[in-house]
Amino acid sequence: MSYYFSKILVDSSFDEAISKVTDELKKEGFGILTEIDVKETFKNKLNVDFKKYTILGACRPQSAYNALEVEDKVGAFFPCNVIVEEHENGGVEVSAIDPMALMIAVKNEAITCISSEMRKKLRRVIESL
Repeated sequence: MSYYFSKILVDSSFDEAISKVTDELKKEGFGILTEIDVKETFKNKLNVDFKKYTILGACRPQSAYNALEVEDKVGAFFPCNVIVEEHENGGVEVSAIDPMALMIAVKNEAITCISSEMRKKLRRVIESL
């Protein structure tokens, strides 16, 4: 089982890709809790150059609430991360965590159901780009 979904966008700039994925996440009920600019962080903290790479911490509040109601430690797996990375050839790849792969360690049928629904939503986000 793969732990992520991914799609390469050939006709989008890096910034356009972030905008598109943010819009598609909103359509599925997600908001962005965190945005980490890995390139900038590595430059500031390590003084190294790195490709454009941003981690979007996405959360769907209703699903998070439902999951925490049945398994309060499951919050350790939040948020659902989506990455946007620029490749050398100019293409931009967008990848999202597969919640089913992440939650396999949690032995709770209700969490499995919530994770399955989240998987469908994140897969639709990636496919719609």
